Amino acid sequence: MSLLHRAAFTVSAARLDQLPPPGPPEVCFVGRSNSGKSSSINVLTNQRRLAFSSKTPGRTRLINLFGIPDPLEPGAQLGYLVDLPGYGYAAVDKKSREEWADVLGGYLHTRTSLAGVVMLIDIRRGVTELDRRLVNWIAPTGRPVLALLTKADKLPYGQRIKAVYAARKDLADIGALHTVPFSAPERIGLEEATLLIQNWISPTFVP
Repeated sequence: MSLLHRAAFTVSAARLDQLPPPGPPEVCFVGRSNSGKSSSINVLTNQRRLAFSSKTPGRTRLINLFGIPDPLEPGAQLGYLVDLPGYGYAAVDKKSREEWADVLGGYLHTRTSLAGVVMLIDIRRGVTELDRRLVNWIAPTGRPVLALLTKADKLPYGQRIKAVYAARKDLADIGALHTVPFSAPERIGLEEATLLIQNWISPTFVP
């Protein structure tokens, strides 16, 4: 069984100072609103409703932590999956967007337990200007990044390969970058993404 399948909701926080103290490795998920973040988390953890998506994109403002229990130490967490608020939804007022930017940037720059970043990008849109702003926050941290190009089932195989190549080129200033075409419904890229995230949380894990 995948390590990620053990994930369970732990805590929500509206601000960085409400998060538990840094500890076990954390892998955060970040992407623009409607990029498929919630469905990706759910399929990676093999759970139908672990992560919730708002019916109104851009309305989910909380940082949600999902703990992965340590099988060798009851009550302890081996690591966390962290669902960060979606960004860039036009209908949200400027002040709220700026507050979210502060949360995202603050988490990415100051969270010492952050082991890796999963950046979700709609493969049909490619890397947008908003995604570039996020890259500008991530790149200086040196954290490894998994770019999940979601909704890959919406493109024919040939177009999918071209989109992956274009995304790699656009994200080249991220040092440790992995680019994976991904589809939650069709489970495209699921195994590759799972293994990478597991390795960030627990390099010695053996299923």
